[in-house]
Amino acid sequence: MSYRSRMSEGDSQQSFDQVFDLIVVGSGAGGLSAAITAKLHGLDVLVVEKEAQYGGTTARSGGWLWIPMNPLAIAAGVEDSIESAKTYLRHETGEFFDEKRIDAFLRTGPEMIGFFQEHTAVRFDAGYLFPDYHPDTAGGMSGGRPIVAAAFDARELGDHLHKLARPFRALGFAGLAISSGNDLLHFFNFSRSARSFVYVIKRMLSHGLDLLRFGRSMRLVNGNALAGRLGKSLFDLGIPLWLSSPATELIREGQGVVGLKVLREGKQIALRSRRGVVLASGGFPHDQQRRKRLYRHDPHGKSHWPLPPKGNTGDGASMAEAIGARFFDAFPQAAAWAPVSEVRWPDGETGLYPHFVDRGKPGIIAVNERGKRFVNESSSYHDFVQAMIADAKDPSDVKAWFIADRQAIRRYGLGMVRPWPVPMTWWIESAYIQTAERLPLLAKKIGVDGQALLETVSQFNQHAREGRDPHFHRGANAYGRAQGDAKHPGKNPSLAALEVGPFFALRIRPGELGSFAGLQSDDQARVLDREGRVIEGLYAVGNDAASIMGGNYPGGGITLGPAMTFGYLAARHAAGVHLLSTQTLKLNAFVEQERHVGLGRAASIPRHA
Repeated sequence: MSYRSRMSEGDSQQSFDQVFDLIVVGSGAGGLSAAITAKLHGLDVLVVEKEAQYGGTTARSGGWLWIPMNPLAIAAGVEDSIESAKTYLRHETGEFFDEKRIDAFLRTGPEMIGFFQEHTAVRFDAGYLFPDYHPDTAGGMSGGRPIVAAAFDARELGDHLHKLARPFRALGFAGLAISSGNDLLHFFNFSRSARSFVYVIKRMLSHGLDLLRFGRSMRLVNGNALAGRLGKSLFDLGIPLWLSSPATELIREGQGVVGLKVLREGKQIALRSRRGVVLASGGFPHDQQRRKRLYRHDPHGKSHWPLPPKGNTGDGASMAEAIGARFFDAFPQAAAWAPVSEVRWPDGETGLYPHFVDRGKPGIIAVNERGKRFVNESSSYHDFVQAMIADAKDPSDVKAWFIADRQAIRRYGLGMVRPWPVPMTWWIESAYIQTAERLPLLAKKIGVDGQALLETVSQFNQHAREGRDPHFHRGANAYGRAQGDAKHPGKNPSLAALEVGPFFALRIRPGELGSFAGLQSDDQARVLDREGRVIEGLYAVGNDAASIMGGNYPGGGITLGPAMTFGYLAARHAAGVHLLSTQTLKLNAFVEQERHVGLGRAASIPRHA
């Protein structure tokens, strides 16, 4: 029901159509974390989403959260400490080490995970064998810090299923999303293991039945599972979600934000927010003007391809800057990078493929326009693209190629080309991938020096047979080895010679996973103005906030982990719970209530403001 009210603060004559305690802009992990936490602490919450479906970048992500000392790791006996993680981040962030925010993240992250697992539909699986991206750095770990959303049955969303954004098409197979970890390993080992063969056949049959009955897969994994679980929790608690409702303007009164203007069903309405507004609109990957200013490798906006939804146009930052907020853009890297290839499917749809898992497999290398290797292919995708940019002959036209032989591409696939026995005919005919019987002919097709490519591969092969890479140290640490193949018979799981033709080449460009630059905020996710003062009632989480990672990428899940943690912190601050210690609160009231009514009904923790 809509009604009119007038502000009691100051002399403003702004009238409002509806009143809430907290309004959240955006429906990714950070925004939904804030909304659910606020509701469970007694606040009346609204979520507004620009797109026609909810989930944002989260719904198409890997679904990993980097949370040192998380409850799953502790239960498994992983030896780690907050101080060790802090040492690691101190090294990774360098001059941008923000001790207060990092302390808040490290000490609150495990608590947040426990809260969501105990009181919502959100569940996680451990990533014991998933290393930090720089495990040999002081404080780095060879596993135990990342966790991933557990698979989720989409049928639990009921009538809300159509509201969930679909997973990233390129990362699936015939509409079937494949999760990292054991699921992916079974698909890789389909032709080498009877157990994996049976597993894959069962998965495909189940998926086929889902397509016949529902038109989509019902087993959600990765970020789609996380968005689905958060969505179920949101709907169970009765939190309103307004889709196709972009926020257009923050309403400021004195030193604080008191409301928000939203375009809903063609009309602009003003919403009063008693406790604040949380900006979680996904950063600025499609804000062309900001990108041109910050992405020096793409001044014309043509050679850099963002992966997040097209609606992520920096709305949160623009609205906040308009009322005096500070946008922090001094990081050495303004966003998280990944190499991507451009895809065109047989049905005419186009998209992008992010190269997360193939680039470090044995028998695959990357070369530049001169036919030379330029990077440790098993390094993180963020580090890989930094090397691409630094090496580019033309800084405004950054590109490179993956080169593979027949054994590697049939064993591991390459981009959209899937492993044997899946045919690759379409991808060759559509020129997604180039092929030739001999390397000089392949070099001619892709426009690189044939003799240089031949020498590069010959030199690489000589060392690969010995299990070493003296030039780029591929597979030399735990992360590099994890990017390889543990079943590979060679001396290094990431190295194999390229020997058996035909050979294949795939062009790649820099891609973006999400923004690092963003609104300056404090350890409670409160947005700061240009003088460093808190703007009361305004919070920024997820990619709307400047990353605590300092423009670096320390491990898998360093976006979603802080996003959910600071969403949790923002909501608790808005509810006044920050005034009490966790030991004092203990959530006893909620636990007792949940025991009687069960999750699925709108329970709340009494406010302590």
